[in-house]
Amino acid sequence: MEEKILKKLFQLANKSYNKKEFPVGAIIFDDNFNIISTGYNRRNKSNITIDHAEITAITKANKRLNSWRLNDLCMIVTLEPCDMCKTVIKEARLKEIYYIVPRLKYKKQYKNIIIKQYKIKSDKINKQIEEYSQKISTFFNEKR
Repeated sequence: MEEKILKKLFQLANKSYNKKEFPVGAIIFDDNFNIISTGYNRRNKSNITIDHAEITAITKANKRLNSWRLNDLCMIVTLEPCDMCKTVIKEARLKEIYYIVPRLKYKKQYKNIIIKQYKIKSDKINKQIEEYSQKISTFFNEKR
C-alpha cells in the first residue's frame, strides 16, 4: 500500500477524532494508488445516522465519477466496517476493501465481499496503528 495513502488515512481519522467524532477514516483509490475520494466520520456533528467515513467516501466517488458502480476501485478504512457500511460497500461494487484495525477478532466474509485486514510491515505505521487503537479505546471509554 502506498505510504501516502496510509498517511492520509490516519490524517482523516485524526480529523474526526479532533472533532469529537468516532475516529475513522476511509479512502477510495485506483490501481495506481491515485486517491479518488476520502471520508471521515461526521455523524455526531451532522446528526445524520449514515455519516460514516466509508459512506462519505463512496458518495464522493459516485459524484466525482458520475456512477454508482465503483467496480475498478479499492477502499481502505482505519477500522473494519460496520454492517451498515458493508452493505453500502457491497452495493457500490468496490473491487477490494482493506481495513487496519479489526472490529471483531476474526476475519469474516460478508455476502460476496471478502473484507480482510491489511497487514502493515512498517514500524512507523504500526506505531500510528497503536496510537489509533488507543484513541478508539479512549473514545469508547469517554463517550459510551
